[in-house]
Amino acid sequence: MRLRLTGTADKLTQTWAAMKLFLAIAAAITYLLMAVLFESFVYPLIIMLSVPLATAGGVAGLIVLNQFVYQPLDMLTMLGFVILLGIVVNNAILLVHQTLYLIREEAFEPTAAIREATKNRLRPIFMSTLTSIGGMLPLVLFPGAGSELYRGLGSVVVGGLSLSAVLTLAIIPPLLGIFLGLHKARPSEAAHAFEDGAIEPEEPAEAPAARAAAGGGSAPEPDDTIVTWPKRDGRA
Repeated sequence: MRLRLTGTADKLTQTWAAMKLFLAIAAAITYLLMAVLFESFVYPLIIMLSVPLATAGGVAGLIVLNQFVYQPLDMLTMLGFVILLGIVVNNAILLVHQTLYLIREEAFEPTAAIREATKNRLRPIFMSTLTSIGGMLPLVLFPGAGSELYRGLGSVVVGGLSLSAVLTLAIIPPLLGIFLGLHKARPSEAAHAFEDGAIEPEEPAEAPAARAAAGGGSAPEPDDTIVTWPKRDGRA
């Protein structure tokens, strides 16, 4: 004899599996979009490291909420993690984009560029985070009919944004500095070309005279021609 769940329980299991698939698809789409925008597969990987930080914050927010009001991990609460996936990467994108702009356009050193980008983007990051948290807090704090439906979603978003805003500033700049340091330490393409013989080194100016002396010939005479340019009044 075999027992099998049907009805609402079976639908809930299918929805849970679909939600996990949607999370994976959302993460893949976000990564590929950033890879196209940054023209690199490494910078989006650094940015995507802020997603686990937001997930930990969302779980922590849900745990804190359950200390006061019981809130299960239902489908709407899981939807909060999907929302976090698209929100928390904004802070890391601001840091990485500003750093690359300073390096490429302003000729900053990597360490100075990271420090300046973090200082310039600190206020916008906290402003956007505080406004998002302020918009979600009524879902968590205000009671009323139907408030239990969105309370879990609000607690996940508030907890994820709060933790990721702080840890992103503490983790992303050091990781970006490590990668830029490794990228700078690698030999350039020109050095590889010289080693392979694809590019000939530039010949010094005295090389023709040295070759002429070694071969018994005469060095090329310098051009002593004097060019007289006409003055503005037409006289030479």
